[in-house]
Amino acid sequence: MPTVPILMPQLGESIAEATIVRIGIAPGDGVQADQEVIEVETQKATMGVTTLCHGIVREVLAVEGTTYAVGTTLGLLDVTEEEVARTGVETLEAAAERREAAASAPQAAEKNLHFAVDDDSYEERQPVVEPSVRGLPVPAATIKGAHYISPRMRARMDEMGLREADISAIVGTGAGGRVTVEDLEKFLDYIGSWPSSHASPMRMAVADAMRRSWTRPLATVSRPVLLDRVLDHRRQQDPKPGLTLYVLRAFALALAEDPASAGFLIGERIVHPRAFDIGVAVQVEDGVVVPVLRKVDTLTLAELTNVYAEMVERARRRRLREDDTRGGIATVTNFGTFGLTHGTPIPLPNETLILGLAAGVKKPIWSEQVETFIPATEAELIVTFDHRVVDGGGAGMLLGRIAELLQSPERL
Repeated sequence: MPTVPILMPQLGESIAEATIVRIGIAPGDGVQADQEVIEVETQKATMGVTTLCHGIVREVLAVEGTTYAVGTTLGLLDVTEEEVARTGVETLEAAAERREAAASAPQAAEKNLHFAVDDDSYEERQPVVEPSVRGLPVPAATIKGAHYISPRMRARMDEMGLREADISAIVGTGAGGRVTVEDLEKFLDYIGSWPSSHASPMRMAVADAMRRSWTRPLATVSRPVLLDRVLDHRRQQDPKPGLTLYVLRAFALALAEDPASAGFLIGERIVHPRAFDIGVAVQVEDGVVVPVLRKVDTLTLAELTNVYAEMVERARRRRLREDDTRGGIATVTNFGTFGLTHGTPIPLPNETLILGLAAGVKKPIWSEQVETFIPATEAELIVTFDHRVVDGGGAGMLLGRIAELLQSPERL
């Protein structure tokens, strides 16, 4: 009887692996085509793995809590010849024959286009520079060799899944102050007994996005905004929009007036947005997800309230689809919900801007109308931007326009 594998599917364009959350089948179970049999967690959501055809479960190879790469065989199904012919699925036997045929085909000679680097000779050529300050977990930053990672070190890092940022705490003793494999092993041995916890796929996704985003020159500016009119308007609404949505709507309208602020740099071109799709940062159990609300400049506050509530509910249940988090031109984050009065949010790697709203604080504000101080609720609006695309003046004018729009909440 032919055997068909249950494979870890490609769950999204940028997703290379997923973690098994729940296995819903056992050997001997009958399954239908497109039946969800395994639940997996990606960096952004919880999704289901389905079967390609009818069959009987022969073996379950996946283990709950384990992470597998896309294409990994998670289980095996016994199927009939008729089912294979009906669905056109590739059986294990057919796949083995295909690989054998490909292996026996003549291979074109491959040229080695890489330069060989002799790690030992590099050490001999470079003078050994001792760190001038002992006890600090940083290498000598002014030494050129400190930025060089040898092929041997690179291979060891790849083997352990480490990136350059992960070894920044290690003092290098190699040539030019660079970190050697021995330095790495000594450091890992040193911290081996420290308390630690496993980083979830969500946390690793956030870490990777922030590393990539920080390769750009980012800058942050802020300005205060009065929220009293927004709060008065909100009290009269049913259902009541959150402060995030007022800021989101004002942000979209301001960007629609000046789309260049949300452009991103590709080579010598600034690509402008074709729609004002803006993400909203949502705190979940082990990280942050950013569902994207589409065409925010065309939606009313009431429409945004319904869409936002549904998106947040799915985000917290880890039920966002891949398309729900793609294509945003900017992000809004309301960290004022945590009582924070200032912050420096970091935009996603594919976005030029992120707008933050801090907590509102009651302050005495001078009123020209009555010529005295009156109590008012004031909060900081903070924008972090890619300085290659937006300058401080442009960011300041953008914040000014957002603050101005928030003073007429009935028009949002």
